[in-house]
Amino acid sequence: MTAHLHTYRYGPEGPARVLALHGLTGHGRRWEHIAQNFLPEVPIAAPDLIGHGRSSWAAPWNFDANVQALSALLEADGGEPVVVVGHSFGCAVALQLAHHRPDLVSALVLLDAAVGLDGEWMAQIAAAMLASPDYPDPAEAREEKAGGSWADVDPALLDADMDEHLITLPGGRYGWRMYVPAMVSYWSELARPVVYPRPGTPTILARALWTDPPYVTDSLIAGLREHLGENLALVDLECLHMVAQAKPAETAALIRGLLAE
Repeated sequence: MTAHLHTYRYGPEGPARVLALHGLTGHGRRWEHIAQNFLPEVPIAAPDLIGHGRSSWAAPWNFDANVQALSALLEADGGEPVVVVGHSFGCAVALQLAHHRPDLVSALVLLDAAVGLDGEWMAQIAAAMLASPDYPDPAEAREEKAGGSWADVDPALLDADMDEHLITLPGGRYGWRMYVPAMVSYWSELARPVVYPRPGTPTILARALWTDPPYVTDSLIAGLREHLGENLALVDLECLHMVAQAKPAETAALIRGLLAE
């Protein structure tokens, strides 16, 4: 049974021309600012991926289930190929979709891609999440983001994200609107080998220069160059990991350029 994806729609009515995929622990509404203020003329579909937000939290939690659900979403939209924009984990999902369903993907924009990462590192992150999955109050949750990957993002966008994504848990503590067991499974998925889009797929890899340690690896760049050649463009942006929020105008320009092609 294909999982249901709760999907935010932005721009004019009609089939999506852009499919926007959020990062791990995120949600589809994170694309709202860039969609409404920088790409208002573009029909965009921004789903919550499985285990995230208001989409199904039911297992399995892997790339295959997300590719199946995204394929069903795009087929219901008419089945025409779209520009797929991914952030972090969303880039790994985007590459899987492009690899398995090239008929649905016309081009890729990969924002600080987290793909094919070191398994020991992923185990450490998953263990840290299990050890501290929630917060005693909203202030601590906000501080974690404001002092980390959201440090260069407009505070108003962080406030809006918290309003959407932070929920009160049954025990009175606070956590993100996501299913922690699914997140742990996804950290493992990020250690899987990279898969590549078919040759000729226009692809932009945007690297956030301030992400430390970096997610975009030299091996990912080399692999994409080997498979895509001149169809790969590497763009460096001076920002932290939340690229679409920190650099919305620049991100929108990348997307618009591929739509024009």
